[in-house]
Amino acid sequence: MDHEEKTEERMELHARNLRIMEALLFASAEPLALSEIQPYLSDGADPEVLARELQEIYAPRGIDLVRRGSKWAFRTAEDLNFLLRREETENKPLSRAALETLSIIAYHQPVTRAEIEEVRGVSISKGTLDVLMEAGWVRMRGRRRTPGRPVTYGTTEAFLDHFGLETLGDLPGLEDLKGAGLLSSRIPPSFQVPLPHDGGLREDEDPLDPDDAGDEDISAEDDDRTRE
Repeated sequence: MDHEEKTEERMELHARNLRIMEALLFASAEPLALSEIQPYLSDGADPEVLARELQEIYAPRGIDLVRRGSKWAFRTAEDLNFLLRREETENKPLSRAALETLSIIAYHQPVTRAEIEEVRGVSISKGTLDVLMEAGWVRMRGRRRTPGRPVTYGTTEAFLDHFGLETLGDLPGLEDLKGAGLLSSRIPPSFQVPLPHDGGLREDEDPLDPDDAGDEDISAEDDDRTRE
């Protein structure tokens, strides 16, 4: 096989890999990790390179290939969202407590229940965290290496997907929040928007215990609060 034939074969294989990735992402109802796509590609194919190329191909179209944390998905181009009419359903809006709790978790993660309450200045019910976890936006990350080993919370990739964020670094910054009227223009010059931890367990976190349930928040932290 001469050089020209080898080049043509590589191009055909590359095009096939792109089509495979495109088909898998199109057919999936949820964002996919590149590791889930890799087994379907040819040996030596780089899924990251393929994803970026596919992203460029779709950039001028009505559908975008977007990254959501460590996963990828096709989504309607942001400037065309107004054209879509979703079926109207009765959705119970999040309470103010749930919205505040979600915001605190997003910016302060990993964060414990006691730390959430310290930021809010009031206590939160277990039901508030349950609502956010049932929505798939908040998860139990691990347990803090402090007395009582309280559970730490963080956001999920479903949270990124719902709010159109590629990473937690895309959360609105100080000037964005001021511009949206969510922060006073008279805040102290030293005020800084918290930087969330976007990754695995930190040094001050242990993995969840084997018997930790995804929908429960039973910890020594809670027991201590009950006794107080």
